[in-house]
Amino acid sequence: MLLTNVRLVDPEAGEVRPGTVRIAEGRIAAVDGQDRTGETVDARGLYLAPGIVDMGVKVGEPGERHKESFRSAGLAAAAGGVTTMVVRPDTNPAIDSPEMLEFVTRRAAEVSPVHIRHIAALTRARAGREMVEIGFLIDAGAVAFSDCDHVVTNTKVLSRCLIYAKSLGALVIGHPQEPGLSEGAAATSGKFASLRGLPSVSPIAERMGLERDMTLVEMTGVRYHADQITTARALPVLERAKARLDVTAGVSIHHLTLNDLDVGDYRTFFKVTPPLRSEEDRRAVVEAVASGLIDTISSFHTPQDEESKRLPFEEAAPGAVGLQTLLPAAMRLHHAGLVSLPVLFRAMALNPARRLGLEGGRLAEGAPADLVLFDPDAPFVLDRFTLLSKSKNTPFDGERMQGKVAATFVSGRQVYGAKLGGQA
Repeated sequence: MLLTNVRLVDPEAGEVRPGTVRIAEGRIAAVDGQDRTGETVDARGLYLAPGIVDMGVKVGEPGERHKESFRSAGLAAAAGGVTTMVVRPDTNPAIDSPEMLEFVTRRAAEVSPVHIRHIAALTRARAGREMVEIGFLIDAGAVAFSDCDHVVTNTKVLSRCLIYAKSLGALVIGHPQEPGLSEGAAATSGKFASLRGLPSVSPIAERMGLERDMTLVEMTGVRYHADQITTARALPVLERAKARLDVTAGVSIHHLTLNDLDVGDYRTFFKVTPPLRSEEDRRAVVEAVASGLIDTISSFHTPQDEESKRLPFEEAAPGAVGLQTLLPAAMRLHHAGLVSLPVLFRAMALNPARRLGLEGGRLAEGAPADLVLFDPDAPFVLDRFTLLSKSKNTPFDGERMQGKVAATFVSGRQVYGAKLGGQA
């Protein structure tokens, strides 16, 4: 297939330019090349970017398949321009053994239209007491290790895990929160939380958690990624660490586009982990993405059923779906002039792929043809019941948004959108 009349969003070159892309045998055969063989498809000026590598997706298999399955998550990902889901291990039971990892890998490959890679737990059952078999899990295909929001409180156990991960070159993903301060919190401390009577946590808890982790990273030399940096107070710690350690950091799209006031009258679809922050924190984190201090943007897709959300705010389960809303929510930053399209796709595609050692995230000859064709200006009103996820817990329900996916390609095969042409 030869895609013509496209606007290429190139995160490596840091530019948007008109061009053509030829796809053959599942890969990008040429960008703006002389070889124009194959079925020609006129993209009518739409934008073409590397497919999103969504780092930290929750899927309910095993244990909570009624909330999300690999098939439903894969369909939602394809509709959202996500070509690789990097799936979290916080399942029931946790992905903490080679046998469990092999099972979910086979299951995902059978039913998902997009690539799925797996993060394994760092400790058994994510209980923070016993290290998993890191070497065997790497052999089984784990791309990173994390206990997600179950912070390992025993620093001796954590240091042993980090030392062993360092010896094998494994990436450890941490959740920088001080667990004592964060326990039971439903909001960020401040006037709003006080007026609403919500149990809250200070932004300092994030800085404290990050400082502890950075001290252990300095001691062990492990490769480390902070899953979510959401407060201004944590940014100086991150900046100092990145200057001398192998450290990267991410943020969720919800913390980039929403703030604590959006909770309003106890709207539980806005309850996430960590809780939404102040507008000052949100702006500081957006600037950190634009400058490159924060490396990755993810959906942190966390499906919850109606019964889990239709509860008093304190009791409601945290989390929001985001596979289909990641791209249009990111377009809010673009249209506001805060973050350019190349920087957004650097954070959503190139940087996650590089950090995890994956091939995707690039518009270059020889790269996998994992691509998203989209219109960043197309307006729509989001109806949560049109989402392809089994769960519909999105904070953007009823919102006016811009940015529609026209087609998604995985290894050169179109997996979403009106048929553009023959398969490459």
